[in-house]
Amino acid sequence: MLLKDKTILVTGASKGIGRSIVIEAAQQGARMILVSRNLALLDQLKSELDKNQDHLVYTCDISSATEVKDMFRQLRKNKVTLDSIVNNAGIMKDGFIPMISETLLKEIYSTNVFGSYYVAQQATKFFLKQKSGSIINVSSIVGVNGNKGQTAYASSKAAIIGLTKSLAKELAPYNVRVNAIAPGFIETDMTKSMPDELYKSNIDMIGMKRIGQPEDIAGTVIFLASNLSQYITGQIIGVDGGFLI
Repeated sequence: MLLKDKTILVTGASKGIGRSIVIEAAQQGARMILVSRNLALLDQLKSELDKNQDHLVYTCDISSATEVKDMFRQLRKNKVTLDSIVNNAGIMKDGFIPMISETLLKEIYSTNVFGSYYVAQQATKFFLKQKSGSIINVSSIVGVNGNKGQTAYASSKAAIIGLTKSLAKELAPYNVRVNAIAPGFIETDMTKSMPDELYKSNIDMIGMKRIGQPEDIAGTVIFLASNLSQYITGQIIGVDGGFLI
């Protein structure tokens, strides 16, 4: 098992990509810390995991620095070790720039940027003390390449890339790795609700001619959390089936 004896915290764990990451990582032997705002879904997911592992559940709004600090304070109080975090939680709301309100912009940045920053900031305290760790941020293909009608979302995901590269340089001397994944067109609740024409046009742009699955992202997370990637840091790994080539 690639993640035996490792403890991994995943935000946005209750559904979609986050849920897949939790399931796949647990199957590789990891003890999981499941984080989201939906306790019922977290409890349901935990019930599906290996009962021999002491998986943990925390409800936390990561856009709140106070809630994130409280969660990590509880982890320290309970003497929980931490090997990796996955900053997966995020929201996407589209609109052309004249239609983007200050409220919407702040909502997107509060979760996608500030939330990822708060969790990485608190986890870094664990990692510096033990001089090891892996921070895995989830960006997006539009954070790399941009997309019309997505200025708010794309810029928030581009900020994640800047965070990843800067933090990788800062933490490398302490044997703490920081990488990001840039998913392409992935099958989630959001993509399932797309109009058929838009869905097809996106598929046509993918070199492999198929939509990605949450498991495709989960596999990359497992690689970055495992010892297979112990000399990799500061990288933005596109998981997009050839969308950008």
